[in-house]
Amino acid sequence: MRLTTTTQVSVDGVMQANGPSEEERRAGFERDGWAMGHFDNEAMTFVDEVYQRAAAFLFGRRTYDFFAPYWGAMDPGSSPIADALNTKPKYVASNTLTDPKWADTTVLSGDLAAAIGELKAKQTGELQVHGSGVLTRWLLANGLVDEMNLLIVPVVVGQGTRLFPDNGPDIALDLADSRAFPKGVTIQVYRPAGRPRYATGAAGLNPR
Repeated sequence: MRLTTTTQVSVDGVMQANGPSEEERRAGFERDGWAMGHFDNEAMTFVDEVYQRAAAFLFGRRTYDFFAPYWGAMDPGSSPIADALNTKPKYVASNTLTDPKWADTTVLSGDLAAAIGELKAKQTGELQVHGSGVLTRWLLANGLVDEMNLLIVPVVVGQGTRLFPDNGPDIALDLADSRAFPKGVTIQVYRPAGRPRYATGAAGLNPR
């Protein structure tokens, strides 16, 4: 099973509150909803297709708690995203969730790396992570991500939680696909490729 992540980020790497969020505003973040209006029909078709090809979904606890009451309450046929989420197995990484209400949910606790490794080894298809920034960073740091979809929205938010930490692991990436949509959203598909190679000398850094 391949593990893929899909994240909406601003040009400056912010992923916090890409949609309107009263919770974020109450917490003091007033730049929520920065991705709104940028997703045209072509971009949304791409997102729908990503969800539809999933064999299963993996969530962090916070994203799961946000998705479950919203997507989980939708009737069959409401949207391609809802249909995918409500008909495929869901896994949530949590040491505190004991009684998930969303059907077909399995809680992964304890040794998360071992649990995800077992999933990847025993099943086929695509295990998808959407949002879930803390989980995505942990998966990358532990070498468990096979492919990253970055949906880059043409806006500089200027503040907020970013996908990549200021001080984290360094990762080389191979570009597997890239495209642009009419309203400016771009998709970059990357595959982790070990550690980057760094220059060892100063020659050629400032050509004249």
